[in-house]
Amino acid sequence: MTIVAVLFVVVVLVFVIEMLRRQKIREKYAVLWIVIGIGTLVLAAFPDLLFWAARVIGVQVPSNLLFAIALILLLGVTLHLSREVSSSEDEIRSLAEEVAILRADLRDVQGQLPAEREPRPRP
Repeated sequence: MTIVAVLFVVVVLVFVIEMLRRQKIREKYAVLWIVIGIGTLVLAAFPDLLFWAARVIGVQVPSNLLFAIALILLLGVTLHLSREVSSSEDEIRSLAEEVAILRADLRDVQGQLPAEREPRPRP
């Protein structure tokens, strides 16, 4: 089972690095997934670490600790992506407003041109 887990994590890490190389994912997100992947790889290669951590923290079943860690990581990723989406929405709204103002200004300028010098409409 350990070999399957290690192979799975290695495949995921290679996939993330390939996405980064092809510029399908930004660096800040790739770093997050690589760090999570390396942590998972360490736990997959050395499962006794999970048992040790469970004893230190006081969790009776190591799989419960693993689920708690996964839940915390997913919560962190979700909050981070929510913040990024909110920031992108604000930027898109600002850009849309700016484009609308520029279009209105362009229409005003075009309306002030003499009739013979009006630019041809775009197809």
